[in-house]
Amino acid sequence: MNSTHPTSLVAMFAVALSTLLIVPSAACADAGPRPARHFDLVNATLDSVITLAVAPADRDAFQDIDLGQPLQGGLTSMTFDVPAGGCLRDLRVTFNGGRTQLFPRIDVCRSSGLRLTLHGANPKHSGA
Repeated sequence: MNSTHPTSLVAMFAVALSTLLIVPSAACADAGPRPARHFDLVNATLDSVITLAVAPADRDAFQDIDLGQPLQGGLTSMTFDVPAGGCLRDLRVTFNGGRTQLFPRIDVCRSSGLRLTLHGANPKHSGA
C-alpha cells in the first residue's frame, strides 16, 4: 500500500492549482498582437494632404502615418493601419501649403474612416 503523507498531498495540490491558474493567463499573453485596425481617409477637398498623424485623444504624442505620396485633392482615398492603442484618437492632417487641421476624439472602433470636405470632416461609421 502506498502511503503518502497528508502534507505532501496538500503541497502537490497547491502546485497543481497554481499551474492551472498560471497557464490561462500565459496563453492569453501569447495570443499575439491584435489585428491592425484599418481606417479610410477620403480627401474630398481641393488641397492635397501631405502629412497625416495620429495620437491618443487629448495627447500630443502624434505618430506620423506614411502616405507614400500626397493624397491628392478632389476625391481620392487611402487606407492606413491605426497604431496600437485605445479607440479615441486625434487625427492631424496637413494640407499642401502648410494648413493643418486637427480632428479630435475620433472613435476608430466605431468609425471606419473620415471624409475630409471643404467644410470640415465627416466620420464614416462602421456597421458594428
